[in-house]
Amino acid sequence: MRWALIKAAAAGTTMVALAFLIPLGLMVQQTARERAFTAAERQAAALGPALAITTEQDAIDRAVASTDAGAQGRMAVHLPVPAEAVGAGGAGAGEAGAGAAGAGGVAGEGPGGPTIGEGRATAADVATAGGQGRAFTVAVPGGYALLQPVAVDTGRTAVVEVFVAESDLTRGVSTAWLVLSAVALGLVAVSVLVADRMGGRIVASARRLAAAARSLGAGNLAVRLPVEGKQVDGSPEELREAAHAFNTMADRVVQLLAAERELAADLSHRLRTPLTVLRLNAASLGHGDAADATRHAVAQLEREVDQIIRSARRAPEDAPAVAVGCDAAEVIRERVGFWSALAEDEGRRWQLAGAERPAPVPVQRGDLAAAVDALLGNVFRHTAVGTAFSVDVLATDCSVIVLVGDAGPGYSDPAAALRRGEGHGGEGSTGLGLDIVRKLAESTGGDLALGRSAVLGGAETALRLRTRPEEAPPVRVGRRRTRGALFPK
Repeated sequence: MRWALIKAAAAGTTMVALAFLIPLGLMVQQTARERAFTAAERQAAALGPALAITTEQDAIDRAVASTDAGAQGRMAVHLPVPAEAVGAGGAGAGEAGAGAAGAGGVAGEGPGGPTIGEGRATAADVATAGGQGRAFTVAVPGGYALLQPVAVDTGRTAVVEVFVAESDLTRGVSTAWLVLSAVALGLVAVSVLVADRMGGRIVASARRLAAAARSLGAGNLAVRLPVEGKQVDGSPEELREAAHAFNTMADRVVQLLAAERELAADLSHRLRTPLTVLRLNAASLGHGDAADATRHAVAQLEREVDQIIRSARRAPEDAPAVAVGCDAAEVIRERVGFWSALAEDEGRRWQLAGAERPAPVPVQRGDLAAAVDALLGNVFRHTAVGTAFSVDVLATDCSVIVLVGDAGPGYSDPAAALRRGEGHGGEGSTGLGLDIVRKLAESTGGDLALGRSAVLGGAETALRLRTRPEEAPPVRVGRRRTRGALFPK
């Protein structure tokens, strides 16, 4: 594209330059020719007053020598036959002419009289100019001769001849052609330079767009194109629109992938509750091949669901962060209501407090739901049937704290419990558990703390989600005020 723009600019400028400079050069040549003949006419006209006063050869010779053309030997005056010789006849005229030749250095006979100076026109041309009484030019060796008739008195006409050399007709024309050629080359060079700069910007913008498209196709979801600033100054508006459309498309792709991961995680977590019911029911089947096969199948199915959750939550490392948020109170109400059905089947008492007011947090709805499911799932998985639990939501100026407590045996080793996220939770541990919750808290600048519930006496997990960059007060696990008494469900 760049070379195509340069060639187009060079061709267009060359045609425009030729269209203007060739006529201009021809006009300069014609002007030089007219200037030379005009100067010759002025030289011839300068002798008119002298010829009108006298036709004496000495006086005319001095007048010719006083002009520039006469001093250069380019002027001649063809005098008429003297008046006293007109009545004497042809012989007298011949003798007078001979005497004049001896006195004034006559080069030849003019229109019936002597010639002063070096004449180059033929006698016939001189006679024609004197007879017709009009000026004209004739070609002579080395240039042209201007023949200018001048009436000296009634019936007699002298002819002034001015020689115009061929070099005078083209004086300055070569220089003018060189200057015009240089101007044409300069215009072409400037147009090529401008086209190269413009083409460079266009090509650079197009290459950036192509590179970004290849990078996006290779999986780099963070690639974006600049649409403002010095990097895109001079780029065509169409390419800027293409860059903006590319950025919009990339953002849409990121949003669709995030929505897909969220949907996969949500669907997978929805399977966790019926799988937990199946596992508990399978545990009550007793012993036998059928019971063992059922428990093995349920465990395998749990592992597959957990693998789907891991894959859904594993975002590309170079994926840009998508600005998301949700209402923690609403999500917690929904998930606690979901788990309440299983709690009723197992005879577990439960309590939800602090979820009446909105509690916005900067996390995805599906991620928060997965964390709450993980916390409640641990309660159902690692405590006996009938064990009570509670969920409290505490909103502060710069954070939202979710407390999940139970009446079970509690955490004997909180550090070991956190290592369950690395897959060391023993039989029945999915490898996610608290690790899902911890990663969600750290993504907001918050943290996860484990301790003992001061009310229920069992384990208590505190999830702190930061909503502002200010430092939030530390969470004191195990020291909280419960809202209301536990009630059976």
